[in-house]
Amino acid sequence: MSAPEIDTSQPAILVEDLKRSFGSLKAVDGVSFSINHGSVVGFVGANGAGKTTTMRILATLDYPSSGQVKVGGHNVVHYPAKVRRLLGWMPDSFGTYEHMTVLEYLDFYARALGYKGAERVQRIQEVMDFTDLTPLADRLSNKMSKGQTQRLCLGRALLHDPQILIMDEPAAGLDPKARVELKRLIRILADEGKTILISSHILSELGEMCDSLLFIDKGRIVHHGDAESMTRASATPETIVNVQIAGEPAKLVEWALTAPLVKVMDETKRGARLCIESTDEMVLAGVLKRMITDGLLVTDYHREERKLEDAFIDMLGQIDQGKFQSNGGPVMSTPPPLPQMPPAVVSGPVMGAQE
Repeated sequence: MSAPEIDTSQPAILVEDLKRSFGSLKAVDGVSFSINHGSVVGFVGANGAGKTTTMRILATLDYPSSGQVKVGGHNVVHYPAKVRRLLGWMPDSFGTYEHMTVLEYLDFYARALGYKGAERVQRIQEVMDFTDLTPLADRLSNKMSKGQTQRLCLGRALLHDPQILIMDEPAAGLDPKARVELKRLIRILADEGKTILISSHILSELGEMCDSLLFIDKGRIVHHGDAESMTRASATPETIVNVQIAGEPAKLVEWALTAPLVKVMDETKRGARLCIESTDEMVLAGVLKRMITDGLLVTDYHREERKLEDAFIDMLGQIDQGKFQSNGGPVMSTPPPLPQMPPAVVSGPVMGAQE
């Protein structure tokens, strides 16, 4: 099987002023972003933020109300067949068949994709080996664990060796071991040069495996960058430190209640989490020095790394208060002019169109 060529002069995925409405509901409201070839990008947002609608449009399963979307340089509305040959789609849920084994399931889809004879057998075996499904070849496809089922869905998406993968909540409901295995497979695919867009609610894992993160809220992109830039952009002028002492934790809490720039967040088994109203390292060092001078036997004092989940929640709060703009930084007094977008495509396929 030969896949259509990818136009490497254009991004692997290009979305320009994408809008999708369902009646009065604006599910996607002017989304624009691009993803370079070989990148792994996390797509983050609350339920109803517009993630799945955007991904379904990318996968040629829905039409935009307006805007332009290209995958591998091909317009998803005008040339859906070419896009589908380049794209592997892993939805958040998918159907299996009651009396069909894993091998029969993959064989069915391989035949649908046009594989024949020895080539089909070889390709199915390659996919089963990669996703560790070979020992489950005779297992009924609807009688597997959640992790095994997700591997089957990934195997189906990989049968035609797509260059671009779109994965909607692939880690949802997986146990820790299955999540680790899925993350390993994604990194292998990324090392092979595949472009991957993956949505998830597990932000910490996305931060580890993704080159950059796309955050969407209320149908709009509010941030596109790496995890570090996200935490910096939404950071508050405070530092959380974890402190442990030898002796009763109540002594540390009592000390913190009267200490300047310090407030107690939580009391812990051996100390407390303290909020220091500064990010200056000299101030943080000064707080530790005062603890020791005042007789506290400090056994551990370390800055708490800001969680990606907390940064996202804080950023959304700042957006609601008008203190943060949707390009991933604080609001400026004079916003920059919006980029000029090309004319929107007509909503609907062009029958028989040729490039």
